[in-house]
Amino acid sequence: MSKLTYQPRGSYFEQFEVGQQLVTAARTITETDIVRFAGLTGDYNQIHTDAEYAAKDTFGQRVAHGMLVQSIATGLAVQSGIIEGTVLAFREQTAKFSLPVFIGDTVHVELKITEIKALPRLGGGNINMKYAVYNQHGKAVQRGDWVMLIKSRNS
Repeated sequence: MSKLTYQPRGSYFEQFEVGQQLVTAARTITETDIVRFAGLTGDYNQIHTDAEYAAKDTFGQRVAHGMLVQSIATGLAVQSGIIEGTVLAFREQTAKFSLPVFIGDTVHVELKITEIKALPRLGGGNINMKYAVYNQHGKAVQRGDWVMLIKSRNS
């Protein structure tokens, strides 16, 4: 009987091209997401965790942590399959948080490859991508750049 081995689903460094674009699946932000993220990080800021306080604050309701949304965005990118099993490292990021994300908002990510740089000594190369996280109204809530080290096919 033959043995099955793991085959990465993601694209290798050599398969990426400047200009490629990807739109991920969407995901709804839940109260449970916020509570768990607060517990994981220790960020119990009242705008995230206290409904009464948040109702009287700037946005009139609890707001998801910016870094929670950022984490969900990277998860959506992985779930798309494009970097699953081929990403070696998340090397850099810039992020601008433009609009609040509330419980019940549904977000997705749009990516565009802007630069590729071979790094053979690291077993692959850097892929620079512009990303934007959009809510269900088509408004960008976060945007910035990600740099990921992607495995070479021959490594």
